[in-house]
Amino acid sequence: MKVIAQEAGVGVGTLYRRFPTRDELVEATYRSETARLCEAAPDLLDAMPADRALRHWMGLFVTYMNAKHGMGDALRAILVDEADRMRTRFLLADAIGVLMARGAEDGTLRAEAYDVLMGLGGVALIAGEPDRPALTGRLLDLLLDGLRPGTGGRG
Repeated sequence: MKVIAQEAGVGVGTLYRRFPTRDELVEATYRSETARLCEAAPDLLDAMPADRALRHWMGLFVTYMNAKHGMGDALRAILVDEADRMRTRFLLADAIGVLMARGAEDGTLRAEAYDVLMGLGGVALIAGEPDRPALTGRLLDLLLDGLRPGTGGRG
């Protein structure tokens, strides 16, 4: 907790007053990062075309997954409730849906994209290590290319 307090620029006492246990800190961090990721979708759409916004968001997702990976044991202890895990999936799926809907409107993405969240999870699992950004980028580009109209499959 001392290292976390130093990185946050607060005293250890302040950290313990807000988060009496490590589990409470991990849970708050997890919920904050999930909300930040989901809230990024509309902001990205305000700044760039839908396909580029989706690609940027996918990169943020991999970073988010890497952070979750580092908190693995603590998160498993906290998120024992299936309803909590499902809420997170729904929040993430809604963020992807916002991006995909705009892409369908402007013609840069298929009208419907199946299993995008699972595909992103796979990329994060396979190539999401911080020291593998080139592989991560290639796989995210490949996933995005499969979501464009006229690439076969559904849509």
